[in-house]
Amino acid sequence: MQRSIERALEVLAGGCDSPVRSGWSAGLPMFVQASAAGAYAYDESGRRHIDYIMAYGPLLFGHTHPELVTGLDSLAEHGLVWGTTHSEEIRLAERIRAYLPSMQRMRFVTTGTEAMMSAVRVARAFTGRSRILKFAGNYHGHFDVALIDAGASASAGGIPQGVRADVLVARYNDLASVDELLGEDETRLAAIIVEPIGANMGLVQPADGFLEGLLERARHAGALLIFDEVITWLRFGLRGAQGRTPVVPDLTALGKIMGGGLPIAAFGGRRDVMAVLAPDGETFSGGTHGGNPFCVGMAHRVLDLLEAHPECYSYMDGLARRLAAGLREIFTERGLPYTVVQQESVVDFKFRAGRAVQNYDDACSADRAAFACYCAAMLEGGVLLAPSQNEVMFVSTAHTARDVDETLAAAEVALGAAATRSDLPAQ
Repeated sequence: MQRSIERALEVLAGGCDSPVRSGWSAGLPMFVQASAAGAYAYDESGRRHIDYIMAYGPLLFGHTHPELVTGLDSLAEHGLVWGTTHSEEIRLAERIRAYLPSMQRMRFVTTGTEAMMSAVRVARAFTGRSRILKFAGNYHGHFDVALIDAGASASAGGIPQGVRADVLVARYNDLASVDELLGEDETRLAAIIVEPIGANMGLVQPADGFLEGLLERARHAGALLIFDEVITWLRFGLRGAQGRTPVVPDLTALGKIMGGGLPIAAFGGRRDVMAVLAPDGETFSGGTHGGNPFCVGMAHRVLDLLEAHPECYSYMDGLARRLAAGLREIFTERGLPYTVVQQESVVDFKFRAGRAVQNYDDACSADRAAFACYCAAMLEGGVLLAPSQNEVMFVSTAHTARDVDETLAAAEVALGAAATRSDLPAQ
């Protein structure tokens, strides 16, 4: 593995294609993967690791699910990319709108970054304003506006001051911070962008009334509310996060999960708002790979599988509950004051005392050194976690109860190892 890391550093910027993969935020060596199957990632030596990264969320069915990877020639036999509109693209949009009726009109792109970037552009065009209000710890991709005070181990070098001047950063779950930032100058606000369930500073639930308060403030300002459901749609059900709240966003961004691992995303919303896009309006959004038939075909397969097996959600929830309960038991036995949070197939905890994380300030107060020790020890124990405490653990349908029990056994050992290298109490 060390030789591969050295080779990567010679040819890839920073040795990787996304900074979190390098392990830098936790001071860990980069994990070099050779293959994957089901719930497992394999390193170059062939050693198996239980994978809770799951490509940072999109792999609901684990790696290489047969109904997704079998017969790919049939998806490719008529071409990978056409550069024209096609019936399956239309049908996919119809299927999405059936589950997310707020997306009256939509457009397909390739990544969640593109989806959020495009939604922001549409909001600015529709309102004729430039200012965006976002939340510290919410990650919306790697375009300039999104990276300012983002979570997910992102940094914001290279962003012009002029861009920064058009971005307000509030505290998640804190409407008073929103009001303070807007003040009396809300007439410049184009949109409020938010993760309706936070998943890039750990798993953070919206407080009661928070999303409703955002919609109220957007309406009062004449601005739009944009939901980033790149992680939450399909991970939290076919109706996503917005199916759990009475709040109807003006625009929504979808991403990686819909393609089962292939690059496809979408943004959409109110009919009148989306009408600013060319050819109806004067705002451009487009790309060669948007709506390409191969990725659209895979997205249909993902929806087919979810519709045919609705029980997969209760299965993943059951495993995640088992994992969360086991971690809580270990913490209790060791006298560790950490709070485990779990929602359906996502599990998370921070190395910090007290209640569950409510905002990015809370997340940043966690003990990074303790996490780094724990993450390294878990890897030694055959469990692959994202090397950043901003990330969460994703359970898939490929995981089993045995995997969870093996993970809990590794966690007991890892917490003991971490205690010898940090301020954690020893057993």
